[in-house]
Amino acid sequence: MDSLLEEEDHKQVLLGINEEEEEEEEEEESEGNNYKNNNSKNNNNNKNRSLVKEKEEEGQSGQMGPPAGNSSSIHRSTSRPQLDVSKAEIQGNLEEKDPTILLPNQSDDLSHLALDIGGSLIKLVYFSRHEEESANDKRKRCLKERLGLSNGNRRCYPILGGRLHFVKFETRKINECLDFISSKQLHYGGMESHYTDADRNAIIKATGGGAYKYADLFKERLGVSLDKEDEMDCLVAGANFLLKAIRHEAFTHMEGQKEFVQIDPNDLFPYLLVNIGSGVSMIKVDGEGKFERVSGTNVGGGTYWGLGRLLTKCKSFDELLELSQKGDNSAIDMLVGDIYGGLDYSKIGLSASTIASSFGKTISDKKELADYRPEDISLSLLRMISYNIGQIAYLNALRFGLKRIFFGGFFIRGHAYTMDTISFAVHFWSKGEAQAMFLRHEGFLGALGAFMSYEKHGLDDLMVHQLVERFPMGAPYTGGKIHGPPLGDLNEKITWMEKFLQKGTEITAPVPMSPAAGTTGLGGFEVPLSKGSTLRPDASALNVGVLHLVPTLEVFPLLADIRTYEPNTIDLADPSELEYWLKILAEHLPDLVDKAVASEGGTDDAKKRGDAFARAFSAHLARLMEEPTAYGKLGLANLLEMREECLREFQFGDAYRSIKQRENEASLAVLPDLLMELDGMDEESRLLILIEGVLAANIFDWGSRACVDLYHKGTIIEIYRMSRNKMQRPWRVDDFDAFKERMLGDKKMPPHRRALLFVDNSGADIVLGMLPLARELLRRGTEVVLVANSLPALNDVTAMELPDIVAEAAKHCDILRRAAEAGGLLVDAMINTSDNSKGNSSSVPLMVVENGCGSPCIDLRQVSSELAAAAKDADLIILEGMGRALHTNLNARFKCDALKLAMVKNQRLAEKLLKGNIYDCICKYEPAS
Repeated sequence: MDSLLEEEDHKQVLLGINEEEEEEEEEEESEGNNYKNNNSKNNNNNKNRSLVKEKEEEGQSGQMGPPAGNSSSIHRSTSRPQLDVSKAEIQGNLEEKDPTILLPNQSDDLSHLALDIGGSLIKLVYFSRHEEESANDKRKRCLKERLGLSNGNRRCYPILGGRLHFVKFETRKINECLDFISSKQLHYGGMESHYTDADRNAIIKATGGGAYKYADLFKERLGVSLDKEDEMDCLVAGANFLLKAIRHEAFTHMEGQKEFVQIDPNDLFPYLLVNIGSGVSMIKVDGEGKFERVSGTNVGGGTYWGLGRLLTKCKSFDELLELSQKGDNSAIDMLVGDIYGGLDYSKIGLSASTIASSFGKTISDKKELADYRPEDISLSLLRMISYNIGQIAYLNALRFGLKRIFFGGFFIRGHAYTMDTISFAVHFWSKGEAQAMFLRHEGFLGALGAFMSYEKHGLDDLMVHQLVERFPMGAPYTGGKIHGPPLGDLNEKITWMEKFLQKGTEITAPVPMSPAAGTTGLGGFEVPLSKGSTLRPDASALNVGVLHLVPTLEVFPLLADIRTYEPNTIDLADPSELEYWLKILAEHLPDLVDKAVASEGGTDDAKKRGDAFARAFSAHLARLMEEPTAYGKLGLANLLEMREECLREFQFGDAYRSIKQRENEASLAVLPDLLMELDGMDEESRLLILIEGVLAANIFDWGSRACVDLYHKGTIIEIYRMSRNKMQRPWRVDDFDAFKERMLGDKKMPPHRRALLFVDNSGADIVLGMLPLARELLRRGTEVVLVANSLPALNDVTAMELPDIVAEAAKHCDILRRAAEAGGLLVDAMINTSDNSKGNSSSVPLMVVENGCGSPCIDLRQVSSELAAAAKDADLIILEGMGRALHTNLNARFKCDALKLAMVKNQRLAEKLLKGNIYDCICKYEPAS
């Protein structure tokens, strides 16, 4: 009995509840009901619109604090979202440090929307759930049991396993924001919510002055109360989360060049956060919840906008910023060169172009205000204010001995001149020892912090490898103009793309870019060959994607050093490399669209979606040519995954489905003859033929233009035989002898315990290449785990497809059949075998795990929990194919033996990486680090 009580106490501690809290929440719930009863709904839209107008007129003074005597309009509640803990139970071992807790009666209908309502912009952060996957079949259960993985799939924090969306609206168009919230029912937990009308007394977390100003409007229009959170608390919480959880969140900006910075989460604190709004606050952050406002200045964004409005007659902040893009501040500012006859003042490190006195030239010029260009005035103002903010920030950092300075706030807006000037000031006054850093999500710090004020948000437990950022159509900018509410469903996206093609820039919506000149035959946009001389004012602004929260992702445990691991082999920071690969992707687009449309039966609907996909992905490519860092630090792997995500966005699940099926069938038909040929060889000859077979079969790659051309010249078997006949050593990278020595050498080293085979393409690649190699390892007593994509990408085989391929191959091979049975891959065999067959099996198992991604490449910092578990007992890794062994991971080092096999199917890549030619081969063996 005592043990049962202890177990119940343990559950309550883990869930963060106690009797006092429950009583407190009951009282607050009663208060909320009284509030609801005393405030009846009024859905009259005309009244709402007039209320907005009244609020806007009240706000002309710029006051955003709570109205006097009206603090009761904000529902101040410390209550937390309720968790239904009835019948809660701990999954697995009670001794575990962080056991999974199953909440069978929890609906997940918690309000996960937060707002930051400022004077000019409204920022939203909201959560949406992933669709549940019913992949817990018998194979999965068998695999989890063998790998020691828990079957519990629910966490005590319901938010884990969903997406964080970032959206912004202009405050003066607040009704668009309210319509957007209402259309998605975000205030009630989303479209899949199980709320009833009786439950609808929702509370939304909000920060910013508008949380006071528009509280009545939210109550009138949506029937919700705004729970006001402190602005500074939210700013710091949002910044802390981003800097710890988002890889390459921070970047520097000097002379127009962005460089992303990797921040060590364990060495983040202390730092200085400089928030530039109307005024400027400088906050010393010492840790989670530990911060102090140490300084500030009243010269900030409001100063720039106010003086700019008086001097230039601009009607909006964005218009003033836009003017600065075309300005020349040397016409107004007195420069060092003006004082010293065009020369530098090198003795104290001042260049001739350094500003000696802002607006200094106007002293001696005999001109009136009307004689000066508004563009020059705007830029001079911008530089003056930015420089002073940068200087004051550095002096405060120096005062407190802080190594890092991060700048945020609406004033920055991703504006290149602003960031350059702040960076110059910090660099100059620190004599190059300090750098100004900016944040990709800087406009959303407050909204994100407000979101995190929900007690059960679950974000604190997330690690950097569990967050994946993706960029669907409609990803907003951190700066620049607002283009309209986010696009909704697929039909809305297709309709908008059609209008965009017809009317060009007359149509505005939140798309990745403005259209480039000219269109492709598909209706997509051509990728410009260079940036050109004219860019939009917000061209340098960064896009904010959707954060996918994937708690099942883990770091691959066999990486030698996660701190130095860089998956991408090609550096797209090189403009020539970026231009080349963008062109390659654009050229491959027509063929990809044809395959995608054909995979859906060539219907009119499929054609319409294919056309929209072509335009959308072309827009992504052109956006990257316009601003290479628009989506953060991208490598070739990210580009290829973006293409696959864009296909999925337009509901093309598997563009190469029929092609893969046809090639699998053709390859399986000749597999018995190949296995018979292999069995007639001695071990040494067989091992060489097996490696040659993997390299030869890797030629089948629909992602390579050269290989696509080959498909038109022969059947799959003819191409495979041609490729095998051309296999001549030495290969371009040839470590076969070292690998052979480890496998067959005189040292009589024991066979590897477990091998992870990262497979590539369907058809001959998997059937005639990797499966025979896997069979050889099984013959030697090595467990084999085939690692395949979780989602389709080009003609790559997926983990879902592999068991059927193995089952067909096993019909012709006893070694494969016994291993597949032992590994739980043959369902029929499992049904006919007792539950304890795993222990009685005399064969080493052949297993299949998914890798956690849907790209031709793989970033081993983010892999599935299945793969991470399988890796713990592995002492051999075989990476096969260009995507996994060349585009990525060519230089990766591992704690175990590693073999990298690939045929190079791109001439430029062969020359750059290997100083070789197309169709050269790599057999790179690296013993354990």
